[in-house]
Amino acid sequence: AGMAARVSVLPSRRCLFDDPVQIRVAGLQPQQAVTLRASLVDESGELFQAHALYRAGSSGELDLSRSPALGGSYLGVEPMGLLWALQSKTPYKRLAKRNVLTPFCVDLEVYEGHGDMSCLLGKCTNERWFLGEGVKRISVREGRLRATLFLPPGPGPFPGLIDLYGSGGGLIEYRASLLASRGFVTLALAYMSFEDIPAIPEIVELSYFEEAVNFLRKQQQVKDTGIGVLGLSKGAELAVSMATFLPGIKAAVSISGSSFNSFVPLKGDGFTIPVHPYDLGRMKISDEPGLVDFSDVLHDHTDPATWDCRIPVERSLAKFLFLCGLDDMNWKSDLYCRDAVQRLRQHGREAEIYSYSGAGHLLEPPYLPLCKVSVHRVLGMLVRWGGQWREHAKAQEDAWHRIQAFFWQHL
Repeated sequence: AGMAARVSVLPSRRCLFDDPVQIRVAGLQPQQAVTLRASLVDESGELFQAHALYRAGSSGELDLSRSPALGGSYLGVEPMGLLWALQSKTPYKRLAKRNVLTPFCVDLEVYEGHGDMSCLLGKCTNERWFLGEGVKRISVREGRLRATLFLPPGPGPFPGLIDLYGSGGGLIEYRASLLASRGFVTLALAYMSFEDIPAIPEIVELSYFEEAVNFLRKQQQVKDTGIGVLGLSKGAELAVSMATFLPGIKAAVSISGSSFNSFVPLKGDGFTIPVHPYDLGRMKISDEPGLVDFSDVLHDHTDPATWDCRIPVERSLAKFLFLCGLDDMNWKSDLYCRDAVQRLRQHGREAEIYSYSGAGHLLEPPYLPLCKVSVHRVLGMLVRWGGQWREHAKAQEDAWHRIQAFFWQHL
């Protein structure tokens, strides 16, 4: 009330988290200097903020898809910069959605000048949801399964996906819920550090993932043309294992993963793939308060002595998409992905790979801000993930489009 400027978010103040929006400000003075600030409080009460300095046009309007930021959290024309540049007040926090039934509310404020932000000119709130209109969320505790099923509205049939996160464990739902909002029946599956599943299992059983595939295949709304699987980090490696050993998998996306078995033995039907040799003495711990870089701990994957730890991807009939960041400081994911693609192509199999310069390990759905360092939930250490803000944001947008196109094409 009585504010000088009107802030609008188009096409609507309510959207899905992966929707780009147009942020505009009207009612300013011609050429007026202003500061825009975005604020978001996550579910643990942590405040994330970004700000940028702008100058209004000759008509007193500002359109972030056309006006360049002159300073602040980013520079230049970045329509979604206020989102992807969000940073926590407390260092080393990762923005992640725990409860997908509620939105993240982003407060957008315009302040007078490029200085003290004491004079608020206008504001509005952008509600960013993780669950589209009519998408159902169903908790699954059937047999050994610890999972959540997301069903798009309508009878379908829809392509079915299994979604796996990394070795931090837990049941992570926000990527699965967004994929369901885009038309995939998606099963978010826990396999470490959740309920009765130990933080670091002595062995990972392929039969558990087979149970998940069978559960998904018998859902009425799922197309019977085969299942897709996507995973990040350790989950990517499991996605590749599923596509290699389980007949129902038709397409697999590996994000920042590898094609050998790491840290926990993988037990299949009549075989066990041992753990790729590693040496934690090769962790690099920086002077900054104990930040850990794991990228050098593995023995050389080209040494034949390690080859019994390989996942024999070349036997798979599935299609593969490998995505990785060239600034990954956690894992040599580009090197490991190229190794997998080379083996697939040598055997006449199809595989796509995209390596993003300036992107880190945690390639997430778009507009989730870069997390360079955070506490690994299972190891309890501050782990470096890598990435440069702008490049990482661009990579996430591109990767998200590629993932969906890939699954639509092959499922």
